[in-house]
Amino acid sequence: MRRLLPVLACAGIALMGGWSTALAAGSGGVTAPSIYVNGVLYRTVNTPTDFSGTRAPDSSFETIYDFGGLQPNVAAAAPGDPGFRGGRWQVHALAFDTSYAATVAAHDTNGSGNLDSTAEIAAALADPGAGGATDLGVVKLFECPVILAH
Repeated sequence: MRRLLPVLACAGIALMGGWSTALAAGSGGVTAPSIYVNGVLYRTVNTPTDFSGTRAPDSSFETIYDFGGLQPNVAAAAPGDPGFRGGRWQVHALAFDTSYAATVAAHDTNGSGNLDSTAEIAAALADPGAGGATDLGVVKLFECPVILAH
């Protein structure tokens, strides 16, 4: 049986706490490496944007997966990638069928010690077993640029 309630509660608190802190601080500035795209780390610039309630079409956003503070987020595209939408993000929260560690053990195909690509996340989302994960849906719509972390 999935243990969603405790994970959902923790993820929600971590996600909302992190975003509310960033928003409260204003534009914030450049962050430490915080987003993976296909195994490559990127930095971002915190911006006080919130597109909730704007009725912007889903197609104007790129997906980014939030791990509730357990690891850097994972985005579907970065600047220069086909389909990149200029840093407009649809944040999807993730829950783990048993634990984050079990999901990483089952789906970390490159041995990085985390999930750092949408391919690894897709495999976890398709796994109904102990190493699987669940997409809890969109929890935030916002905009921020991404910058290569090198």
